[in-house]
Amino acid sequence: MVAPYIADTMEPLPLHSLHARLEAAFGELNGREVVRSVGGLEEGYQAARSGVVLHDASSRDVLRLTGPDRVTYLHGMVTNDINGLPVGAACDAALLTAKGAMVADARVLKREEDLLVDLEPGLGPKVLEFLQRFLISEDAELTDVSSEWGQLGVYGPGAFAALSAALGSPQEVLARNAVRSVDFGGATVLLVGNPVPAGAGVDVLVPRAALEPLYGALLEKGRARPIGFDVLEVLRVEAGWPRYGQDMVDTTIPLEAHLERAISYNKGCYIGQEVIARATFRGHMNRKLAGLLLGEGEAPAPGAELRSGEKKAGWLTSVVRSPTLGQNVALGYVHRDLLTPGTELTLAGSGARATVAALPLVPPPGA
Repeated sequence: MVAPYIADTMEPLPLHSLHARLEAAFGELNGREVVRSVGGLEEGYQAARSGVVLHDASSRDVLRLTGPDRVTYLHGMVTNDINGLPVGAACDAALLTAKGAMVADARVLKREEDLLVDLEPGLGPKVLEFLQRFLISEDAELTDVSSEWGQLGVYGPGAFAALSAALGSPQEVLARNAVRSVDFGGATVLLVGNPVPAGAGVDVLVPRAALEPLYGALLEKGRARPIGFDVLEVLRVEAGWPRYGQDMVDTTIPLEAHLERAISYNKGCYIGQEVIARATFRGHMNRKLAGLLLGEGEAPAPGAELRSGEKKAGWLTSVVRSPTLGQNVALGYVHRDLLTPGTELTLAGSGARATVAALPLVPPPGA
């Protein structure tokens, strides 16, 4: 998931020194430095489910599209409806090859003057090259602006109270991908609703100059507890939310990973659209992402093969220990005939049991 941190091999996070003072441990993800952990995982997990936590996600990449044709161009490149997306809103989307396999997933923010494409750490150069390959006659310009932005995740039942205190203005709850622009010390920050990790919360896109002051305000005024990537991974797997690079790769078809939310079925043509249309018409995929209960004991590694009797049934992609369920749990791909919750599978080699479970594995707080 996150590789050990090796100094001098990558650009440090903008707030590296601040995190070091908080005794954070660092790691590497796709060539980007990340905060791997801050304090105990169990304490951070419980704070996310009952209070408010703060994660520095500034390792994420951001592309910017400008020019008169920016909207129609990106509309033809991704799976979701960018033409119909209101100004001041965001949506999930995927970029596909002509064979329907994923290049990346993304969140697209539509503003009056531009489009921002928010990506997993390290995917900026790959996606930029992919988009530029198809930019021929359109009047649009693509720029990697990752160095201009930081990103903070504020999650948990107390997220909006913490934001209100830190920003100095009342902040109402935002639905997923609803966007609000807020002034903070003369800088415009973008709040994007993201309830996935802990039932409530936002991702905050922050101009780099305002990143440290806002992080400090969320710690001091908002009383948010800092967490690392380790806590987010547990929350993500429990929620059944796939991550590109871990549960989705360049052979994944979006429908296998339950990315229907990122697909518009009436927008017209885009790269890979024919494959998605055929799979939708057929009514099933041969395999789909599923939740799995693995019990106690030593956790298997991602990639471990699942079997049903003597037949291969799938494989694991993400494995964590769930504090709520008190056992190891996983996401993984399972053959369509074996997706019924309660189906018993085994892990190749060890023979340990894996039980198919409905997603989410753990309901969000308050559900």
